[in-house]
Amino acid sequence: MPKKILGVVMGNCVHVAGIMTFLRLAEDVGYDTHFLGPATPIPDIISASLELHPDVLAVSYRLTPAVAESLFAELKGTLHDAGLSSVDLICGGTPPVAEVASKTGMFSRIFSGEEGPAEVLEYLRGQSSQQEASIPPQKLMERIVSRQPYPLIRHHFGLPDVSKTIEGVRKISAAKVLDVLSLGPDQNAQFSFFRPSEMDSLQHGAGGVPVRTREDLAGIYEASRCGNYPLMRCYSGTRDLLLWAEMNKEVINNAWAAVPLCWYNALDGRSDRPPAESILENLKVMAWHAERGIPAEVNESHHWSLREAPDTVAVVAAYLAALNAKKQGVETYVAQFMFNTPMGTSYVADLAKMTAKRDLIESLHDASFASVRQVRTGLMSLSANMFMAKGQLASSIALAMNLEPHIVHVVGYSEANFAATPEVVIESCQMIHGVIRNQLYDAPNATLDSRVVARRDVLLSEAKLLLSAIESLGQGVEALTDPNVIAKAIEIGLLDAPHLKGSRFARGEVRTQMINGACIAVNEKGCSLTEKERIERVFGR
Repeated sequence: MPKKILGVVMGNCVHVAGIMTFLRLAEDVGYDTHFLGPATPIPDIISASLELHPDVLAVSYRLTPAVAESLFAELKGTLHDAGLSSVDLICGGTPPVAEVASKTGMFSRIFSGEEGPAEVLEYLRGQSSQQEASIPPQKLMERIVSRQPYPLIRHHFGLPDVSKTIEGVRKISAAKVLDVLSLGPDQNAQFSFFRPSEMDSLQHGAGGVPVRTREDLAGIYEASRCGNYPLMRCYSGTRDLLLWAEMNKEVINNAWAAVPLCWYNALDGRSDRPPAESILENLKVMAWHAERGIPAEVNESHHWSLREAPDTVAVVAAYLAALNAKKQGVETYVAQFMFNTPMGTSYVADLAKMTAKRDLIESLHDASFASVRQVRTGLMSLSANMFMAKGQLASSIALAMNLEPHIVHVVGYSEANFAATPEVVIESCQMIHGVIRNQLYDAPNATLDSRVVARRDVLLSEAKLLLSAIESLGQGVEALTDPNVIAKAIEIGLLDAPHLKGSRFARGEVRTQMINGACIAVNEKGCSLTEKERIERVFGR
């Protein structure tokens, strides 16, 4: 028999929205709920409790704290006189009322209105208590399941000082605003952690936290063991990737790996590895994680869009990343969808591109491979005006929620000005919690817009042409997972982007323009090219 909750709004309070939302969530997880309505006198509460015998009596009051104090005292005495002292009492109210309620000692759980649906659901599912919250799951999929339908919140963090990073991680974890903390080491660490003699002292702290020893990493992880115990993950490094993988697993219980397919090499200048060599190493790193049951994310598609590649190339890159991860044995694949990239991308074009990526990636699903959707704001899309950036951040995630993500990767609103401080991380996450609460239930699905569907279908059709062209470079049915074939596709310009101009390993000759909010390949006169025409130009050399 399901547990029974009786909801009441006490005294002369008529505000019912909060408790109605609570009861609706309770019904969603199987409770039998009853509601007495607004402004319920205490004698009526007692009568209903004697009649219904609830397991939980949920009391709401949102008016004057001093009046609440008197009402709580009266309720406590009346329940005792009626022989109902054993009923589990919980309370919901404004923060000042919640403070009064906490002093009475009569409530097993108090909600101040600052909690999100996920925290309420955790309570209803018996996963936490007011006195001592249990440690949330420390594996990605278990954490996702525990929060459904609410997505996990992820944010990047890393200051150019280890001690300040440790202090910041502790503050962020204690705030309980996120589920995943991504640690960003500086460029020296990513490239030369295992070769310290090769570090450039002038670049100390550039781009992240200057992790120099395992103890540095362990100290940062230990600082996260408080609050809601967020999962931690760390960048894979741009050299010695397997050594990084082993250390991340051992020291920070890396929640999932983030490995590129075609990048972090001579193409983008992050290392001197040629593409074919780096792709092979990246595949080995994917396989290493797969053998240990660690989920993997392949940072690929958005790197093409950041360099203004045609949308079709970005869609194909998303598919290639997932396909190669699957081939290496990855069972849980974290598919990242970076919105607002390149700059000037419209809502319609963005959703079309993302749904095309989603459809191709999820076409690979089977008994041994599944993906989770992770959405994020575009790295280059936030204004240097931080008031404007806050609006852009909220707008971006409101759009991205149409993809029904399992993870929301929050980008701090200060991105265009400075690396996010603990305060910026916390505030940015709180902003996105507000967006998610409004979007999660019953928001219209913009992916069904006819313009989105039409553009998505064009991208899917063009993606098939490009995939076939890449396959033609190989000798067998597994050409799309052959490092040499992928490197060749980059070398001759099937996979190309304007920002690759001047590279020894890529063409960099494709021209693109933003047309109707989409990034389209164009000819020398600025006229759009179909993918068939672009491919013919590549092979016509």
